[in-house]
Parts: sequence; C-alpha cells; structure tokens
Amino acid sequence: MATTRSLAAGELSTDAIIRELQQGQRLRVTVEMLGSPHEITLRYDGETYYCETPTRLHKHSDEAAMRDCIEKLGYAAAPEESA
Repeated sequence: MATTRSLAAGELSTDAIIRELQQGQRLRVTVEMLGSPHEITLRYDGETYYCETPTRLHKHSDEAAMRDCIEKLGYAAAPEESA
C-alpha cells in the first residue's frame, strides 16, 4: 500500500507532485475552500490519476490532464516568472 504524504497547497511544484505520484506516493493536500480547510487526495495507480475532493472523484487518463487539474485548482506552487 502506498504511503500518504500530507502537505499544504502550493508547497510543491506541479513537476514535483507528478514525480511523487509516479513513484507511488499518495499526496493529501490541504486547501482553503470557502474559508475552511479541506483535504484533497492525489494518487496514481500506474494507469489513471485520481483527484479525490470532499465531494467528487476526478479521474485523469494521462499526465497532461492531471497537470492541468493540479494547476487550475491551485494545488501546486505557482510557476516562477522570469524577469
């Protein structure tokens, strides 16, 4: 069974999140929603990426779709802008 690592939204980059998921790590991300903290679980079973929210299970069939979800929903650190 995979271990679960807890972290705050924005703590890791999208690349780091994907890398950890592909290595078998489950990630429990705490996000602020409507003024309250909520836990989101991200995982990968070797074929499908999963994003489990308190109300919904999102499934993504490829890495690109999971990256898009992670970035749109604010789970990853914002990319640094070059000066």
